[in-house]
Amino acid sequence: MIDLSVDIAGVKLANPLMTASGTCGYADEYADFVDLSGLGAFVTKSITPAPRPGNDYPRIVETRAGLLNAIGLANIGLEAFCAEKIPLLERLGVPVFVNVAGASIAEYVSVIERLDDIEVVSGVELNISCPNVAEGGIQFGTDREQVAKITAAARKACRNKILIVKLSPNVTDITAPARAAVESGADALSLVNTFSAMVIDIETRKPVLANRTGGLSGPAIRPIAVYMVHRVWTEVAKDAGVPIIGMGGLQSTRDAIEFLLAGATGLAVGTATFVNPACLTEIRDGIAEYLEAHNHSSITEIIGTVR
Repeated sequence: MIDLSVDIAGVKLANPLMTASGTCGYADEYADFVDLSGLGAFVTKSITPAPRPGNDYPRIVETRAGLLNAIGLANIGLEAFCAEKIPLLERLGVPVFVNVAGASIAEYVSVIERLDDIEVVSGVELNISCPNVAEGGIQFGTDREQVAKITAAARKACRNKILIVKLSPNVTDITAPARAAVESGADALSLVNTFSAMVIDIETRKPVLANRTGGLSGPAIRPIAVYMVHRVWTEVAKDAGVPIIGMGGLQSTRDAIEFLLAGATGLAVGTATFVNPACLTEIRDGIAEYLEAHNHSSITEIIGTVR
């Protein structure tokens, strides 16, 4: 039997597949389309201290081989999340990682402190890389000193859960913020978030998105994401013993294997689930078939083994 289990900083996952924050809702929105208990973990959309309405519409636009979104971290807020969604998450039967966002370090800390004693939450994913909000977001993730500062503050607040830092790809050298996060206490890294991008309506000569710019996701970004995962794995994470959750345009078994070979331990799928939510379990099964065909008994035998 093929062993698909992985370890994310001490949290045991039955397999590496998980939802990507921002694409899957708060808990069971996809339950009618895919067996969520068959995932390795569930990652929620971003939660902020107070409810956020998000950006004006339109805030999603398709482009060739991808999708731009400028949702603006719309969410129901921390207290409503705890009251309404935590009971649903408790029924999923898989580890839960809650994505946390804020406009200031104090806001991030307040959410983490509230979540730290909630049993079903296995870890928090620090969202310091959202490219479509006016405050917080990407400004934290593109500055090495700010990455260190916010990670250190989150580390102090995150006493009972693992701390995952989600990195922005909108930087010259991805290893700089990765190293800052690891040195400041990150237990794991998620990469990559979306790329800042724009689509223009050539008739009106205006940006299609009300926010003007948004975050590009989907298959167009996958080769860059694989490259960044590999760089961080080889130059930062491997020697530090810090696992990477790879994401960015992942939509097939072949894509998943690339991320694993590049150094990812976890695999998060986002945009592809809009087309086929069941791709999460299809990719899981496809990895098992690949391992069997290549005479491997465990998924850990191929992680980071690109030649």
